[in-house]
Amino acid sequence: MDKAVIKTTKLTKFYGKSRGVENLSLEVNEGEVFGFLGPNGAGKSTTIKLLLNFINPSSGSASIFGFDPTKESIEIQEKIGYLPGEIHMYEDLTGKDHLRFQAQLRPSTSWKYVEELSKKLKVDLNKKIKSLSHGNKQKVALISAFMHKPELIILDEPTTGLDPLIQQEFYNLVEEVNRSGTTFFISSHILPEVERICHRVAIIREGRLVVTEEIVNLKKGALRPLEVIFSENITKTDFQTITGIKDIEVNGNILRCKVVGSLDTFIKKLGNYTVESIITQEPDLEQIFLKFYKGDN
Repeated sequence: MDKAVIKTTKLTKFYGKSRGVENLSLEVNEGEVFGFLGPNGAGKSTTIKLLLNFINPSSGSASIFGFDPTKESIEIQEKIGYLPGEIHMYEDLTGKDHLRFQAQLRPSTSWKYVEELSKKLKVDLNKKIKSLSHGNKQKVALISAFMHKPELIILDEPTTGLDPLIQQEFYNLVEEVNRSGTTFFISSHILPEVERICHRVAIIREGRLVVTEEIVNLKKGALRPLEVIFSENITKTDFQTITGIKDIEVNGNILRCKVVGSLDTFIKKLGNYTVESIITQEPDLEQIFLKFYKGDN
């Protein structure tokens, strides 16, 4: 996975004096499920609009499959599926009529696959759009993004309005389609969702990229809380010299601390004692995300 499907270089957009995104440089490789993280207003939707040529950049550049969105958007549209953050559909059409209209613009669409998607997502395509709940409208829009089996699928807050069971179906669908080679760019502020399905993430803060990394590597650099219960009392000084150990607290035979990186040195140190139990907690993406949003290095 070393071929860039999406690439931006110092991509910048200002709305008058208001910042959209600034100096955004990132790459999304072929076959990745790439997560784009940030709270509302961080610049996620602005980035997607720039990639799809809905708005023009103030400076910098972007490319999708090597095509320039400002000059070759037609070539790009033929290769992608897109779910917008705000869905607009023809309210008087049924879901089926809406998707058949979309299919006319996507010659590669298989109606059999549309029916398979509707069953997986449990949506009745015979109902008019205006009668559907927000969650069911979201399902129709998801089918529209997937139905022509594009090479790249861009999803902006994809699980908005979906119940937990359908969210799980969506995750399974992403994994299934990704195994066939499709690349995903998923903008979201739902951290467990991104952790569940993405290979790599970028975190954006106030329009600027603060980190791009594989989730597993982000976790390696995160603080992991530990509690160790010994058979005898211990002293704090026994553990202060160990690299990567922070926030040490000792209460009789109980040690509480935080460990960053490998546990190897710490475990070897424990070999000098009789240990009754160890309690640890894996760092999750939410802890890492909050660390960057608090301004820590």
